[in-house]
Amino acid sequence: MPGRETGADEVVVDGRRRDRHTAEGGRSDAGGCVPSTRTVSAVVSPGFGARRRWAVVAGLVALLAGLPSLIGAIPASDRDVPAADLRSAVLASDMVAFSGYAESAGGLALPVTDQLASVADLFSDRTLMRVWWRGPADNRVDVVTPTGEISTHRDATGTWTWEYESATATRGALGPLELPAPLDLLPSALGRRLLSEAADGELSRIGARRVAGRDGLGLRLSPVDQASSVSRVDVWVDGDSGVPLQVQVYGEDARRPALDTRFLDLELAAPGPEVTAFSPPAGAVVREDRGVDLVEAAQQVTGPGLPLTLAGLDRRPMEGLPRGLGVYGRGVTLLAVVPAPGRLTEELRRALGASPGAVVDELGVRASIGPLGLMVVDRPGGRAYVLTGSVTLDALAAAAAEMPELGGRP
Repeated sequence: MPGRETGADEVVVDGRRRDRHTAEGGRSDAGGCVPSTRTVSAVVSPGFGARRRWAVVAGLVALLAGLPSLIGAIPASDRDVPAADLRSAVLASDMVAFSGYAESAGGLALPVTDQLASVADLFSDRTLMRVWWRGPADNRVDVVTPTGEISTHRDATGTWTWEYESATATRGALGPLELPAPLDLLPSALGRRLLSEAADGELSRIGARRVAGRDGLGLRLSPVDQASSVSRVDVWVDGDSGVPLQVQVYGEDARRPALDTRFLDLELAAPGPEVTAFSPPAGAVVREDRGVDLVEAAQQVTGPGLPLTLAGLDRRPMEGLPRGLGVYGRGVTLLAVVPAPGRLTEELRRALGASPGAVVDELGVRASIGPLGLMVVDRPGGRAYVLTGSVTLDALAAAAAEMPELGGRP
């Protein structure tokens, strides 16, 4: 149905008022909407207030949140696929085009700082996402909330983030080390990353379940690294495409997952290029996202640099990283060592020290939040480092004790 004009920034499409960027972006059922039998719609009058205008979105969020239990009640058909073959299918699925809805539920009460609040929200809250995937360098993820949407469009050189309510477009560049984003919590992306370096001996089959109306073949990853704080990762894989449908990450001795992300609806068809492409609309506020410049801080480090191993984990070769910044381990077991700017360090030290079970000693302050370990290490001369990853408190302490005396400005 053609759109009816309502103003400079909004149109009515199929009886729903939507911002012009969304309407022109191709948000039709073919672009990834929930099928019409589960679509909530309403006619919005010109006087509809902001709170009532988003009531329709809130209803949709509630409806989608209830779908997994309903769909999961349908028996799933398993297939006799070896664990190693299923992993290979997952790793080959990055070019499978699709669109749909996904939901991530995190149970990690991360210490909150001003600069990392968005990361803490991702891992502690329930996040509903719409996704259009044409490939790793051509995709779009919208985070849907009761009060609006934030769209992130990825291309070959970076990302555009569009905030409709504030009419702000933010350009972000791709770097060697980036903070987690909603894209990273999609079951398709997270499943591929966690399985990418798994050894055959760490994998086993665990039956099947229904996810997003599809038969998900179960694959369990049980890390063997002594430093790992993750007891297992369960991945449910679409047998036809290899796309991970659901990922659950469990910490040591945990009965409930610390992170559970799943598709609620999935269509294995390529969305049009106009859906994922983005150009800032006329009149938009355009800005550059510098983020937390961890690489710049690491470039100030002098001395011998970080060692080749820490806490029994080998340093990963990563192009573009300065010697003052390191990532150790493989697969599910990773440890990042980052020289942190002073303001971030102070905020994190205070928040971390207030966490339940925090340890404060001559090495620094450290705590475990589910399977995630965090530590602030003070070095001579005022240099502070943040150690974080899916490792135990003992591994953090061992890494801190093994770090050399590194110079540089704080």
